[in-house]
Amino acid sequence: MLVTGAGGPAAIAAMKSLRADRSVELLAADMDAWAAGLYLVPPEARTLIPAGAAPDFAEALLTRCLTLGVDVVLPTVDAELRPLAYAREKFAAAGIALLLADAAALEVILDKLSLARHCTGVVRVPRTELFGPDVDPASWTYPAVVKPRTGSGSRGVVIVGSAAELAALDRSPGLIVQDFLPGEEYSVDVLAGLDGHVIASVPRIRARVDSGVSVGGRTVHDPEIEWFGRAVARATKITFVANVQCKRDREGNPALLEVNPRIPGTLGLTIASGIDMPRLALEALLGRRVPGHLDFRELAVVRFLDERFIDPADVDALGLAVT
Repeated sequence: MLVTGAGGPAAIAAMKSLRADRSVELLAADMDAWAAGLYLVPPEARTLIPAGAAPDFAEALLTRCLTLGVDVVLPTVDAELRPLAYAREKFAAAGIALLLADAAALEVILDKLSLARHCTGVVRVPRTELFGPDVDPASWTYPAVVKPRTGSGSRGVVIVGSAAELAALDRSPGLIVQDFLPGEEYSVDVLAGLDGHVIASVPRIRARVDSGVSVGGRTVHDPEIEWFGRAVARATKITFVANVQCKRDREGNPALLEVNPRIPGTLGLTIASGIDMPRLALEALLGRRVPGHLDFRELAVVRFLDERFIDPADVDALGLAVT
């Protein structure tokens, strides 16, 4: 099983889960020879691949998989998801399965305007409009939010404090404007089978954030938020592992922010809380029986920077000169 994005916390969380299964031989891939997760596997199980945005990404990854004898690929980088989903048949013809949702589901989820429209009437969705010439700044309640239709994290997000500020921004079909949600934010890790049946929905809150990275959090039993995660997962037809993000609005009701159709970086907390999502997702992919429902226990986590000391020759061997 090849895990991509080995430099990120999502890949490392998945690898920590799956290496406990002796039937799984783990391999790691990244575009950077300094990616920490590469050094969690033996030298012969490490490989460099192009960036997910590269035109030849899917073809290059398929070639590497054939060379390494890969059976399953678990992508953990947003830019890799669409290219791999559309290359699924090529991988399948080579006997390689992808632990990844269908392309149709990804097209809904990865476009925030499409996601908002798709989930309207299923769960509460903040007012969302394409930031084009028809937007009337006087009709919005402030603060409001302008953000890219595609992308992850908080890249390109602007909090707008007044109608004058909104009117002064350059309008673009690549942007949306949304109501600002001021309340508590939740990340809901969901696990669904091949048929879309939601096996688990695990809300967690970020208790401490340092430089945009969660360094302290906890899983919480909240039936309303657990239902919210399940409802969004069913509506978007997500499979395997995904992360639903929501935030309470001005009336205190949870409303949709976005969906990440991949393993999240803080999945280790959900795994420790009793739902080993990477392992169960692999079982589902392989057609093995998985439980119809799983519950979790409330647990908190603190995260810190750790080190792994390696021979510089190991980095050189992956094609990057040490400076």
